[in-house]
Amino acid sequence: MSLKEQIDLTKLPKHVAIIMDGNGRWAKKRMLPRIIGHTNGVKTVKKIVEFARKLNIQVLTLYAFSTENWQRPKDEVSGIMTLLKTYLKSELENMIENQISFRVSGDISRMSEDIQAELKEAVDKTKDMKSLVLNLALNYGSRQEILMACRDLMSKGITNPTEQDFSDCLYTKGLPDPDLLIRTSGEMRISNFLLWQIAYTEIYVTDVLWPDFNEDEFCKAIIDYQKRDRRFGKV
Repeated sequence: MSLKEQIDLTKLPKHVAIIMDGNGRWAKKRMLPRIIGHTNGVKTVKKIVEFARKLNIQVLTLYAFSTENWQRPKDEVSGIMTLLKTYLKSELENMIENQISFRVSGDISRMSEDIQAELKEAVDKTKDMKSLVLNLALNYGSRQEILMACRDLMSKGITNPTEQDFSDCLYTKGLPDPDLLIRTSGEMRISNFLLWQIAYTEIYVTDVLWPDFNEDEFCKAIIDYQKRDRRFGKV
């Protein structure tokens, strides 16, 4: 029986979030430039997005670029931005064809105007798609997001907010909280990602580097998730 056949399709996580880690180490192990690792990481993104859609996962959030990633070497950041622009141009038609709704979580105002335009076009042209929400976390930091939400609540004069009021001020407004968070490359930390949203999320860490992550590895994460007893603080 294949790993995919071991998945209980009646107990799928609605929202899977992934910290895509290990592109640089993947390249270093092969004595290649780091950007080659990122290039192969994009190939993995395409495979996992398509597989998640076929599995009928409702939301897939990918941590693509953090607020801290600007501190990397300028040539690496420039290369990542070029890969992002290329991905958006090449995948927009595919997203429309496969009914994938594209969203962005993060402050994209720091990005170049051409990339902002590509992002906004992808969001606008796919906003009514129904098969999968692909939520890309770009220039994203959860502490910054939480501060933004606090300022938003204050500007609205909401002095005694509910949890729902707060959630409605986050980038992920309207999306269910993640059921499953996957982190590749074996690092045991959250890295400023969805701190509010993952309060009761199941966490799965694999040593596999992101460019080597594939459909079988995704299945392993879901199978592990389905073995867990989610009590949400109850008995």
